[in-house]
Amino acid sequence: MAGNLANDTDLVQEIKTLLWGPSVKYDVFKQWSQGFFFSNDEPTALVQAEGGPCAVIAPVQAFILKELLLESDISNWKEVGTEQCNFLLVKAMTEIVARAADSLQPRYCIVRTMGPQGYGTTSMNCENISNKVPDLKSPEENKKNDQHYQETTNSMENRLELEPDIFHSQLRIFTIDNMDELKKYFTDQIDMMKNQFGILLFLYTVVCTKGLAGMQSEMSDPMEPLIDSTYGYGSQSLINLMLTGRAVSHVWDHDQDVGGLKLQGIDKQNSVGFLAFLEHLRYCEVGTFLKAPSHPIWVLGSDTHLTVLFSSERRLVSPETPADQARRVFKKFDPEGNNFISSNLLQDVLAELDLVADTEYVEIMRKKLDSESLGIILLAAFMDEFFPEDPRTCPDTFVLFHYNGLPRSNLENKVTYRRGQAVLLECTVKCILDSNPMLTVLQTKWPSIEVQWDKEQTPSVN
Repeated sequence: MAGNLANDTDLVQEIKTLLWGPSVKYDVFKQWSQGFFFSNDEPTALVQAEGGPCAVIAPVQAFILKELLLESDISNWKEVGTEQCNFLLVKAMTEIVARAADSLQPRYCIVRTMGPQGYGTTSMNCENISNKVPDLKSPEENKKNDQHYQETTNSMENRLELEPDIFHSQLRIFTIDNMDELKKYFTDQIDMMKNQFGILLFLYTVVCTKGLAGMQSEMSDPMEPLIDSTYGYGSQSLINLMLTGRAVSHVWDHDQDVGGLKLQGIDKQNSVGFLAFLEHLRYCEVGTFLKAPSHPIWVLGSDTHLTVLFSSERRLVSPETPADQARRVFKKFDPEGNNFISSNLLQDVLAELDLVADTEYVEIMRKKLDSESLGIILLAAFMDEFFPEDPRTCPDTFVLFHYNGLPRSNLENKVTYRRGQAVLLECTVKCILDSNPMLTVLQTKWPSIEVQWDKEQTPSVN
């Protein structure tokens, strides 16, 4: 592990500005000042103390779930021990950092604190300021810790106002060239990652590994902070960075030309997906690469929070069929989402799909698909002509699970996975209701879905 301390201060300052803007609000910084720790009621579920850091916690949880679904049956998850949970956390963090690195010349930039005892020991650990929601095992310990937290908070009120400056002044950057060493680092420093600033140190490591130039080249507006200065929410660029390794600001497939501007999107199928509540308002368009990931796991974005939906049903993420590919390509030429394209674009669509695209044939098909000479070709007509048989691979019924890391958003304030029985109805019945945002966001993926949740209460996406 090597570091260049002389340049650390300038680089940390640039990363700080990219994340927080020109100044760091103490209240927002405090929201993000927690470590990774698991629920006492669901051993493999991370807990989020306050609003804000879900932009990091939810993606990490999604990658933890990816490993869990590959390794064991859901019915056994309650028995997972601390050592295995730490292992899953290390694997998730390692994968996210690796995605952010340059694929051709990977280099991992570790950001950690330097305290009076040397690298890795910080004067701002749990000895001084306890996590607000501790990972303890008994009511007596919780009560004792709450008292300790209150006492230390009251006695250090003045110092806490300087906490962001103290934190950033202690950051140091080191580089690792080997992913095995990266994994070993997180394993060795698991206690630090569970400590008060674990999430921030991980976030800074991901951003530093990506590099400022890489971040700025992908963000639509590099001057816009990745963390909202008022509410502490992570931007879409930050969410995409954690999920895909790319800090693009949009969730559609590939790049799109909007009014002469090239706006970058998701460039390939991701291993975990993303669904957005705001898509039903046409505020964004989630493409196939995120709606149909390679694993049945989706981060759900409401207008205030990120949660995670997952299933053990592998058929929910069957490989892309030729018809799926055709819809995706067609929509690439239909950026407004109108479900039709200009008839002049038919040849381009056919060529991209490797279908017959010579001029004479295209002209015949154009007249057939646009028989009234309206100048447009409907998606439905296109699919009926070229892909008349679209086999349905998704099952009619399946089990879903939902995770929300905020205790206050869970029944009895206990962070647990909620189970739901899903059914796809024969007819499409849209249910866009403020009273049921969960169903609304799920219908952006499965338009005809209905879900009966356990305990007869729909989980909160907020």
